[in-house]
Amino acid sequence: MRLYAGSISEFVLDTLQNTIATKLETAFIDYFGYHPSDAEVRSWRTSLRAIKDVFEVSEFHDHGVILEYQLPLNSRRIDCMICGRDENGKDHSVIIELKQWEKAEVSEVSERVVTWVGGANRDVLHPSVQVGQYKLYLEDNHSAFFESDPVRLHACAYVHNYVPVEHDALFAEQYADYVKEYPVFCERDVTKLSDFLKQKLINGNGVPVMERVLESKYGPSKRLLDEVVKVVKENKRYILLDDQLSAFDRVMNLVKYGGTSKRKSVVIVNGGPGTGKSVIAINLLAELSRQGKNAQYATGSKAFTESLRKSLGSVARSQVKYFNSYVRAEPNSIDVLIADESHRIRVNSNNRFTKKEYRSEVPQIEELIGVAKVPVFFIDDRQNVRPGEIGSTNYIRENAQRLGCDVHEYNLAIQFRCQGSDKFVQWVNNTFGIHDTEQAIWHPKREEFDFQIVKSPQELYEKIKAKNDDEPNSARMVAGFCWPWSEPNSDGTLVKDVHIGEFAMTWEGKEINGRRLAPDVPPASLWPYDPRAINQIGSIYTIQGFEFNYVGVIVGADMIYNFETGAWEGHPENSCDSTVRRSKDKFLDLVKNTYRVLLSRSLRGCYVYFVDKETEKFVRSRIDMGKV
Repeated sequence: MRLYAGSISEFVLDTLQNTIATKLETAFIDYFGYHPSDAEVRSWRTSLRAIKDVFEVSEFHDHGVILEYQLPLNSRRIDCMICGRDENGKDHSVIIELKQWEKAEVSEVSERVVTWVGGANRDVLHPSVQVGQYKLYLEDNHSAFFESDPVRLHACAYVHNYVPVEHDALFAEQYADYVKEYPVFCERDVTKLSDFLKQKLINGNGVPVMERVLESKYGPSKRLLDEVVKVVKENKRYILLDDQLSAFDRVMNLVKYGGTSKRKSVVIVNGGPGTGKSVIAINLLAELSRQGKNAQYATGSKAFTESLRKSLGSVARSQVKYFNSYVRAEPNSIDVLIADESHRIRVNSNNRFTKKEYRSEVPQIEELIGVAKVPVFFIDDRQNVRPGEIGSTNYIRENAQRLGCDVHEYNLAIQFRCQGSDKFVQWVNNTFGIHDTEQAIWHPKREEFDFQIVKSPQELYEKIKAKNDDEPNSARMVAGFCWPWSEPNSDGTLVKDVHIGEFAMTWEGKEINGRRLAPDVPPASLWPYDPRAINQIGSIYTIQGFEFNYVGVIVGADMIYNFETGAWEGHPENSCDSTVRRSKDKFLDLVKNTYRVLLSRSLRGCYVYFVDKETEKFVRSRIDMGKV
């Protein structure tokens, strides 16, 4: 999608006649169905006049220009791309990121600067970093830029209202490598920017190059696919074992069959905590990539998605997306969609951060099924922890059938967490009244899995910290959402919200209302892998999808066992999760699922502190401390 494409002569004329912003606005309305904001229209008018002046100084006439070009399967739009040929007749394109900034400050985060955006000073990507990411994304995902004799792609930023001062933040040492690769031009750099463009595009004749870019197909480059395979195969965390390997082979066969069937095939892989769903899913991504398939991995979890992107590295990260990445995507535009944590599928892809132009009333499940030739859903039917998360095996199956798809299902059975035994998970299910199992009593002296109830939250922290000191990033503290989650302090440090007697700790480092975190505070998205997170308490929304050797769980008073009625009771007045608190008759089930997830994150041991002592008394009654 683009809002404007034509020759530079046409663009210059439209700008001189003050019609360029109107044409963009009309195209925006035609595509999105409503008017862009006045601020965006003003931005187009101002920035495009500035770049028009540069094109006139360069004496460009027959070059091609594309405005507001949306990256494939991505909500980001490139401000301007100019196309032409060099002195040897080779095809070139240059991405130009347009900024109206006037000031910037160095950020404590290496790739970011602080500038006035959206009514406040905020951490945003440095222009060179931002435009560089656009270039790399296109080179890895757009065939025009990696096929035989590709269009050579370049990138720069034009901050046309910016007058730098001596030792200006925009050109600070921490950004030097980015600026060298993707230069930044300021208000007085019209001639420099013109010279930069002429080096790549001196011979013009850019309309055919522009048409080549617009007509080429989306798809991952071989370099990207090779990198996915390399990273996954070299990481010991992703080795398949036993039932995981069997399930992997079964799913690969279903994908192969589904890709040749006249009717679309939808694959559902169901498994409880610790059955290896994510390991299988990541290996599918690698193997399908090795075969040259355009496979993508998607989840609904920010922490899980960002951590996996970090693990895969900068090249392969574009194959890892969110469930809401496929709004307005072309049907069957990827070969295989691997949807992990599918219990987190929502009614639709909108959230409070979704820009108006990307809001959609299409059910999210339809977007996920529609975008892939073969969608594969990995799911645990008892991991729904928020009312808006509606994914379930039945829901996926019913919608797939409604859309005319064949459905293939596979159930995972073998447990790879909790010392390889599913007895602990079954005991949790039984004890918390999630569903009946044969494992009603826990026999700690018979089991290798280390389950302990501790007397205080301080003892819990000390046990978990000791485990983490022995093996970094092997243990974490988590809790039910029974304490408030405050904005960071003005200096970016965190408030110790979780108070139990004299014990006090912070939640994970969540940036709220654009307030930046202090340098020594890891963000929530990296909480599972940052060693400093041992001093933070994680929430269900951060830990879901991860596993550790040891987990310490604080069970709050949002769910209490009543000995008089012999039943579990939900207490929304003790919950600080406003969304779950409003879920009415679903509240107790959602909280039960939350603690089931928290208690089943560990490989070797789980330590628990109960805020409510009657609840602790009941759980202790389900533990046999006698002789073996």
